[in-house]
Amino acid sequence: MNKELIINSTSSEVEIALLEDKLLVELNKEKSNNEYSVGDIYLGRIKKIMPGLNAAFVDVGYEKDAFLHYLDLGPQVQSLLKYIRQAQSGNAQNFNLGDFVFEPEILKTGKINHVLKSGSNILIQIAKEPISTKGPRVSSELAFAGRYLVLIPFSDKISVSQKIKSAEERNRLKRLITSIKPKNCGVIIRTVAENKLVADLDADLRSLYKRWESISQKLVAAKPPVKIIGEIDRTSAILRDALNESFNNIVVNDATLFEEIKAYIGKIFPDKIGIVKLHSGKTPIFEQYGIDKQIKGTFGKTVTIKSGTYLVIEHTEALHVIDINSGHRVNQDQNQEMNALETNLEAAAEVARQLRLRDMGGIIVIDFIDMTLGQNRRKLFDKLRDEMKRDRAKHSILPPSKFGLVQITRQRVRPEMNVQILEKCSACDGTGEIRPSILLTDEIENNLSYLVREQNEKDLTLIVHPFVHAFLVKGFFKNELSKWKSKYKVKLKLEPQNSYHFLEYHFYNKNGDEIKM
Repeated sequence: MNKELIINSTSSEVEIALLEDKLLVELNKEKSNNEYSVGDIYLGRIKKIMPGLNAAFVDVGYEKDAFLHYLDLGPQVQSLLKYIRQAQSGNAQNFNLGDFVFEPEILKTGKINHVLKSGSNILIQIAKEPISTKGPRVSSELAFAGRYLVLIPFSDKISVSQKIKSAEERNRLKRLITSIKPKNCGVIIRTVAENKLVADLDADLRSLYKRWESISQKLVAAKPPVKIIGEIDRTSAILRDALNESFNNIVVNDATLFEEIKAYIGKIFPDKIGIVKLHSGKTPIFEQYGIDKQIKGTFGKTVTIKSGTYLVIEHTEALHVIDINSGHRVNQDQNQEMNALETNLEAAAEVARQLRLRDMGGIIVIDFIDMTLGQNRRKLFDKLRDEMKRDRAKHSILPPSKFGLVQITRQRVRPEMNVQILEKCSACDGTGEIRPSILLTDEIENNLSYLVREQNEKDLTLIVHPFVHAFLVKGFFKNELSKWKSKYKVKLKLEPQNSYHFLEYHFYNKNGDEIKM
């Protein structure tokens, strides 16, 4: 599969488009002033304990307090709180976790008011960005993601990605990490670590541990609420998580960002540095690669597939609903069951793409076309699962119900991507109402009178919709033009324009310049 990353950098944001075989599958926007991104670590202050919710609200400087649930504290939160107190009192011993004495783990069924106190300081990490009216959701179980590994302070556990199937490789990776990991730090081994050398893993681990040490040093003088360290930018995060041998093009339109990406890829994937290119043409980068056109045709309520099948996507507060319609796609040589199966299989690929593209999260209900055979419903389920394998977000898919509904839950950590593609109607200016058409000729004459008497225009061209042109030339008012010419002593030419809406008209002077009214 051919993968391309196209990056459009402006003064206010960076837009990142991921193409697979020239088809837009992911679109990310990163605001230049985004202060609350997933992965950012803050020193916050416990604002309020809510025993009924078994959660606390934490002041991180956002307009809405962050939400911290008991289950997001992590088993070693007592050790974290102790470390924070020592660091801020100046008693941390060179910030070395290896010499740190852990506190007992908290119970999974415990109460948050037995662990946290209002007014105390706590290190938290953004798990979900602020969405709608909600503040960010946070966790105190800190994690630092690298290319191959994820470092978890205050833990000793080593986990291996379930996508690494070989038992021999899993054991090899565990042995390697056990020999090089810092004491009192846990590690999650990511899928891309498969078959990597110990030198690559060690370099990644050292880089992550330096990030933890920098946090420890900043804690000494930090006053909450304050950001201690930010996650790498969205562009680098996508490169870190998605870059592989199938990428053959990364194009960016900003020279500074171009150098940063080259330097970053030089560290994690030196042999791929040649794929980074700087766009220098006059055509905007998203227009050059056909992304603007795909965005306009993909983000509406109705999404049409080439065969004629179309999806209707509705959003509610509680869930997203996608309805599959066959449109004009009908194969006369097949029965209804086979037509439904083909339509559903094609729609399943587009549904998986739409979930990634719009970054839809929460509960998604898909109403596929009804099929009577169980084997066909199984084919649909398998197809949807295969298409969703490329989705990096955590998700779960249930088999089709007897009503033909498929339910999906998909992790949502950022606001859904929503692109406005509708344009304001030029006829009504978005109001849904237009002036009475019966008054059109009176309005034209009033403007004509003003141009002749007040602006001394003597040679004019009036361009109108073809229907109005025919009405004025051949209809009941066929002598209207002659009357206007005679009444106002003006040279007036009438021309039709197909692109105008019904009540649109414009006056032009003898030089061909439009006269603004």
